[in-house]
Amino acid sequence: MDTQLVGALLSPVVLALLGLLIGSFLNVVIHRMPLMMERDWRVESAELLGVKIDETPEITLSTPRSRCPSCGHSIRWFENIPVVSYLVLRGKCSACKAPISLRYPAIEVLTAVLFAAVGMHFGAQPTVLLWCGFAAALVALTFIDLDTTFLPDDLTLPLMWAGIVSATLGWIPVTLAASVGGAVAGYLSLWFVFHAYRLIRGKEGMGAGDFKLLAALGAWMGWQAIPSIILLSSAVGAAVGIALIVFRQHDREVPIPFGPYLAGGGIAALFFGEQLSRLWMPRV
Repeated sequence: MDTQLVGALLSPVVLALLGLLIGSFLNVVIHRMPLMMERDWRVESAELLGVKIDETPEITLSTPRSRCPSCGHSIRWFENIPVVSYLVLRGKCSACKAPISLRYPAIEVLTAVLFAAVGMHFGAQPTVLLWCGFAAALVALTFIDLDTTFLPDDLTLPLMWAGIVSATLGWIPVTLAASVGGAVAGYLSLWFVFHAYRLIRGKEGMGAGDFKLLAALGAWMGWQAIPSIILLSSAVGAAVGIALIVFRQHDREVPIPFGPYLAGGGIAALFFGEQLSRLWMPRV
């Protein structure tokens, strides 16, 4: 393919437009994947117990069509154009005028900004699409964890294996050894923290999904990035946690999801990983 054409198709502007579309799809993933997990758990539990349950209608990422949660109005295609439809509808359902959460266009804009930033950072090359996919997965995981305190295996494990495969095929600037080492180091580092906390405090301090997310980040960026990601995510998480307790009287017994901070640390390492690594490992 012509170099100029590739450059035009993978320019930050085009990637930002792609990000808006992907962000719209991520809104569906963030909303529906927890519901899909919940339904599967109920069905599996009923099968194990040998009881019958009134199954809710099956839901997937493509069915049923998106509807207004207030009135059930089926959202038409021209009401689902990223950001534009929200502005035209003035943030309200076209049928019942119920308010539409600002989070929907915010996620679309966030994804667009990340895609454009990835394009500027890596340049117009086909592998930039891999990093866009990486960023999109982190956006979905962040908001699912904020909503549910769960990090689905259906996202974290494929993300980890995608990083290892990409390193194996030379699609990302990380060796296979560094990728596998990053996955192992990422998982075990939080696994040890988890068990140490449980031993000292007698209760669990985080979920296994956090181990898998850090393993996925390590697979994409290598073991060298793990300390930076942990330090950044822990520092920001501690600051936010203290602020919630002090200013919003957040109950200390109510868990604060750690996944968003890991994802933020991963994004920071994506753009500034080399500089961050040099702060603590000057010879790397």
